[in-house]
Amino acid sequence: MRRAAVWARAYGAEGAWPFFDVTSYVAPEFRPTPELTAELAAELADFLGRLPNGEVRQTCSGAVRAAGLRERNPAAFSDLPDLYEPLVLFYERGGEFTRDNAGFLDLTGVRFRPGTLQSHLGNPPVTLLGDTVLDALDADGQVVYYTAEARRGPLLRRRVLRGEQSDERFDRDLCWEPTDLIPGTGAEAEGAALVRLEELEAAKLIGEILAEVTRP
Repeated sequence: MRRAAVWARAYGAEGAWPFFDVTSYVAPEFRPTPELTAELAAELADFLGRLPNGEVRQTCSGAVRAAGLRERNPAAFSDLPDLYEPLVLFYERGGEFTRDNAGFLDLTGVRFRPGTLQSHLGNPPVTLLGDTVLDALDADGQVVYYTAEARRGPLLRRRVLRGEQSDERFDRDLCWEPTDLIPGTGAEAEGAALVRLEELEAAKLIGEILAEVTRP
């Protein structure tokens, strides 16, 4: 949502936000090369025809067209983050979404209001989109993240799946391991009071741990 807001503001596509083919705004005259068209047109058309969601079709087509424009003119997108990277990762990892009549987006069971373009422009950028971070965040059930105050403790999560609760900590082997550091109310982790984290904050902590572990 944030990246789409940045691009929409840069190229006057506010009315099309958040799911749109940005190439139509960056270079309206752009057409794929004949070689690319011949090679991919049938395959892409078949793939898009199997997608029931028009906004998913539009962003998949937009990602292909943007890649073609970037190959022809690398400077076209040089000053902005890759618009479609988060969505492509989302799709490749099995994600999908629908939009209901009440204005909610439904990510296979998780519903939220997309908000406004302006509200997303003020959000911090998400830069940690690698498989390790996403694998660590992907989990079935209801998940709540914690860490010690001032971010001086381990990253913890409490997960409830089919009525069963489990508490885990993210260790330096980049895996979740069982822990007893999350008691009930007034929980403490290694002597420090716990604070609840949003998922983006948890992603940042996972990225920091990953950077420490992989640092030469």
